[in-house]
Amino acid sequence: MSVARYRERVTEVLDRVWDTQTANIEKVASVMAECISRGGLVHMFGSGHSVLPVQDMFPRYGAFPGFRPLMDMRLMWTNVIGSGGAKGLLWLERREGYAAVIFENEPIRRGDVMLVFSHGGLNAAGIEVLQEAKKRGLTTVAITSMDNYQKRTATHSSGKKLADVADYVIDNCVPAEDALVQVPGWKAPVAAGSTVSTVTIAMAIVAQVAADLAAQGMNPPVFVSPNVAGIPADNNTRVYEEYERLLKR
Repeated sequence: MSVARYRERVTEVLDRVWDTQTANIEKVASVMAECISRGGLVHMFGSGHSVLPVQDMFPRYGAFPGFRPLMDMRLMWTNVIGSGGAKGLLWLERREGYAAVIFENEPIRRGDVMLVFSHGGLNAAGIEVLQEAKKRGLTTVAITSMDNYQKRTATHSSGKKLADVADYVIDNCVPAEDALVQVPGWKAPVAAGSTVSTVTIAMAIVAQVAADLAAQGMNPPVFVSPNVAGIPADNNTRVYEEYERLLKR
């Protein structure tokens, strides 16, 4: 029963994404393609579970240079409790003032794009990454839950939520509570939907950016699985080399 219920609920979420967010996804992809076409970078940031769509965009099979994960191990977890635990990162991502530290010694340049994933859109880390990016002359994009935006009060001292500081917003169409299945007798729902939604949106962006670049005559090296026939042995080495070249530009 619960398997069928999750399938039903997550399908509803994805249908809403396609029905209401396709135009936003295409617009954001166009902005990113324009940035990459002139040698810029699309930086991607998330903390906690929102690191997952960042990792899925690049580097992985089917991705290409131009996308750049902005990673901070202190805002990820390698444990549940204790050193590197989820408890610690949940504390840190709510602390104001840390985002500026993340930007130190990073190849973040005027004219680049900054994409932030955050289902809740309330934590200081994501909000301040976009604020810092805007100060530096980047175009900013948020992928977040607008249901959560409408239901929750801002917790950042600026009085803003993630969607308030982004130039472009894509709604992940997941309800504020994230978990999608109510189990009889349990007080709280289970089985989250935001990762499925945000990774789907992320892959749609990758696909559309590729199409937009191809329309401009560009053909960047694609990170390819060794299971794909006919790909030169040095293909993925070329991906790393091109990525390194973009970082040094």
